[in-house]
Amino acid sequence: MSQTVGDHVLARLCEWGVEQVFGYPGDGINGLLAAWGRAGNRPRFVQARHEEMAAFAAVGYAKFSGRVGVCAATSGPGAIHLLNGLYDAKLDHVPVVAIVGQTDRSAMGGSYQQEVDLLSLFKDVASDYVQMVTVPEQLPNVLDRAFRVALAERAPTCVIIPADVQELAYSGPSHEFRMVPSSLGVRWPEVSPDDNGVRAAAEVLNAGQRVAMLVGQGARGARAEVVDVADLLGAGVAKALLGKDVLADDLPFVTGAIGLLGTRPSYELMRDCDTLLTVGSNFPYTQFLPELDQARAVQIDVDAKYIGMRYPYEVNLVGDAAATLRALIPLLRRKEDRGWRETVEGNVARWWETVEREAFVEGKPINPMRLFWEASSRLPHNAILAADSGSAANWYARDLRFRGEMRGSLSGTLATMGPGVPYGIGAKYAHPDRPVIVFEGDGAMQMNGMAELLTVARYWQEWADPRLVIAVLHNNDLNQVTWEMRAMQGAPKFPQSQMLPEVSYADFARSIGLDGIAVDEPGQIGSAWDRALAARRPTVLDVRTDPDFPPIPPHATFDQARDAAAALLKGDENRWGVLSAGLRTKAQELLTRRG
Repeated sequence: MSQTVGDHVLARLCEWGVEQVFGYPGDGINGLLAAWGRAGNRPRFVQARHEEMAAFAAVGYAKFSGRVGVCAATSGPGAIHLLNGLYDAKLDHVPVVAIVGQTDRSAMGGSYQQEVDLLSLFKDVASDYVQMVTVPEQLPNVLDRAFRVALAERAPTCVIIPADVQELAYSGPSHEFRMVPSSLGVRWPEVSPDDNGVRAAAEVLNAGQRVAMLVGQGARGARAEVVDVADLLGAGVAKALLGKDVLADDLPFVTGAIGLLGTRPSYELMRDCDTLLTVGSNFPYTQFLPELDQARAVQIDVDAKYIGMRYPYEVNLVGDAAATLRALIPLLRRKEDRGWRETVEGNVARWWETVEREAFVEGKPINPMRLFWEASSRLPHNAILAADSGSAANWYARDLRFRGEMRGSLSGTLATMGPGVPYGIGAKYAHPDRPVIVFEGDGAMQMNGMAELLTVARYWQEWADPRLVIAVLHNNDLNQVTWEMRAMQGAPKFPQSQMLPEVSYADFARSIGLDGIAVDEPGQIGSAWDRALAARRPTVLDVRTDPDFPPIPPHATFDQARDAAAALLKGDENRWGVLSAGLRTKAQELLTRRG
């Protein structure tokens, strides 16, 4: 039998080094599915419970492997379902290739069943490259370009293949007019910075007395260089949310997360610095950076499209983070006055002391911060962590202390609900020999996490290290939105929209062959973590957390601090007792000013 287009697509994926495709079947990709059968399931078809989850798993795989994630879906509704996961890839700059089916060419334009204008549908989310294959000769060029563009732009791309085209005999492009041949692979240069720009940056940084650094995911491959520069400059280093795993949190000058979910020492670092160096970050919230006339600033980023746009940077350097910092280091003068560094380190030490104290404030029944605090000291140094959106993201950002070679991520820019469990699945396919931990709110768990546990149950025995721990914050409340309503709208909780139906996540896990541990007392948390991390199968920790611990950042707004001060004046000790240390400090400052 001659090779079909579907056969060629799968063979080409293997030539690109693709080991698995996350997807869901449908008649719009029957030609591909038949080819998978002939190919002995190479690359592996990993069946999600929903196309959106397949896209999320591809994003998680790409984030934790550094390679292209691939997902597949049928025409019409299947293709539509991919969109949210692909937007997650687009906004967090992750390379993903989506392969989707389409109705037969003869039916296009005829309002046929499941016919959707997919080129128009995907033209935003896959704006860097989306193309439909209408004749075999378009392959392999279309598929190869989808991979190269995804890698070059760190973005999702999309290849649309009508159902009838998948079954055609494959014939490659010939040496004729209007044929486009192709080739495999790509070798990337190390993007070196401009010499004059490096000298200008060194001049700015050497002149500063109180240097702050902000690093993002673009600095992940420059850990040693970031540490060297921070040491020379006596700088404190804050981390954008997607850059949480760039540096370990046990370094005394690392102030932790910055922004809406950030720490107090990061807030203080930006408030008091006179110089800012940003490396590999497109952190969007300017209000958490220094005042616009406060600091001289330098930015380093490999992508010129995202440079110079968040702060009035004096020097904008386009280049690879590690290469640029290596060029900069010989020009930097070590700051002999370490007073600023000592101040930063003192702030960081006090912060972790405060986090520990707050984690042991009594809850009804369990303070959610304690779940994260107890995990920090127990997590293996090579663990991979994922957090879903919601209050879990707040505690992940502020309360977890990354050590060693830990990796971590979440839906940073789209902040969509639902990627936690499929990220964990993607991480296990990226690193089947490493333990993976997912922190999941019960809202996200009910939205789609429970269904995706079935995917875990189906595939976990293939992983060299079977440990995948899903810790569920079980409070029957859409907690993040509840507190946002209170803090931003001044509105009380609206139970009809916020309350969730009761379900035992531990029982559900056990019912499908996983381990499930119910935790309803604070003293059980440590032993539950120990048991889950020693288990020889995936485990769900069903933890009854108190919804009345507000995930309010320590750099709270004036209005929030004012309300907290009013609570103290009214003697509302219950509310005061669960406020973050930063919010309490702001409230006390207001009371002091009041007189």
